[in-house]
Amino acid sequence: MKTKSKQLSKLLKSMQFGAMALLCSAILFSCSSGENDATTANTQEESGLAHHAPEAAVEDDGKGVGPVTSVEVGAEVDQALAANGKSIFEGKCSACHQLSDQKVVGPGLAGVTGKRKPEWVMNMIINPEEMTKKDPTAKKLLAEHLTQMTNQNVNEQDARAILEFLRQNDQSI
Repeated sequence: MKTKSKQLSKLLKSMQFGAMALLCSAILFSCSSGENDATTANTQEESGLAHHAPEAAVEDDGKGVGPVTSVEVGAEVDQALAANGKSIFEGKCSACHQLSDQKVVGPGLAGVTGKRKPEWVMNMIINPEEMTKKDPTAKKLLAEHLTQMTNQNVNEQDARAILEFLRQNDQSI
């Protein structure tokens, strides 16, 4: 019995060591400088294998880059829409954003609806990767906060509800 127990103990220790080694390797790989990726990209471009078009300059109309080109907001906050937006915000946004001006992972959102057009806010919620690649304001935010906003797969209707919740928050400040 003791022999089996010792063998099992050795096996578990061996498995723990293997798991730790795998975890360390994954961390080291994810923290690589990217030099190999750049070399590969340069080699692909030189050989004609890279197939990406150059990024065109985007006219900065303050609306951002994405599907939302026009948003009608009323003078008064739609309370039902804002309540829905609050629920969505709490589930998808609050881990990285505060409703105050305090930075967590991303910027604090107090006053955002006074600083940005409604279309910009919704496009940033719906389309954060493209926004930080093409929109000048989003590029500055990325440079300042050093963290890419995660795409939470929010649709236009839910983004509109979050916008209304942010408008409600800004009116209460």
